Amino acid sequence: MDRRPFIAANWKMYKTIGEAEAFIMDLLPRIKDVKDRDIMIAPPFTALQAVANAVKGIEQCFAAGQNMHFEQNGAFTGEISPVMLRDIGVDYVILGHSERRHIFGEDDAFINKKVLSALSHDLAPVLCVGERLEDREAGMTEEVLRQQLTKGLNGIAVEGNSDLIKKIIIAYEPVWAIGTGKTATPEMAEDAHSFIRKLIEEIFNSTIAENILILYGGSVKSSNITGLMKEEDIDGVLVGGASLDVEHFERIIKF
Repeated sequence: MDRRPFIAANWKMYKTIGEAEAFIMDLLPRIKDVKDRDIMIAPPFTALQAVANAVKGIEQCFAAGQNMHFEQNGAFTGEISPVMLRDIGVDYVILGHSERRHIFGEDDAFINKKVLSALSHDLAPVLCVGERLEDREAGMTEEVLRQQLTKGLNGIAVEGNSDLIKKIIIAYEPVWAIGTGKTATPEMAEDAHSFIRKLIEEIFNSTIAENILILYGGSVKSSNITGLMKEEDIDGVLVGGASLDVEHFERIIKF
């Protein structure tokens, strides 16, 4: 299956509006001839409108929210709704990132509400899953991934929803490799991605499993991108720290 490569940047709590605009204006000329892959930028919320405006009309570039609430509106101080994201031209939203799970206490049921809400508002959810170091050492990687995926995708019916399901992207991020400088070897990442694809087939069907994009995240950098992207089931990457530098991110995009 010829799945189109997908390179995503998660800037987390970095970059002011001015810094974000300068980055995008520097990046776009560098990648103007890159037409065979998609590029997603998830800046902090303060810079999201600026980034969405900057990439508007560029076919292969998209803006993304780093998170969202599942309600359309309400008394949820500090939260951002799917309606607000769509209103400024956002196409994607990252959900279930390990930092949301383990620092802010979001569980699978809460994340599932967000996934369903994103789909119902024409947002493509990037659902993050991944095991902690103690899970891997205990041989529980597949058990953790099965729970996070089955619960995170609960309630999405195949019949009549094929177009919605096509929007879903899975990002495998082993927690022990995020921001630590440690990276799963391409073979380790491929094993997890292959398991995820088989699990998607169980949850939905083989056609969806063959077409769904599965990204790898966890200390991705220009020095390891080529090895990762050679693996059959790795369709792209979700990049943290290395996406903050325009030259490094350019090299990752052009792997």
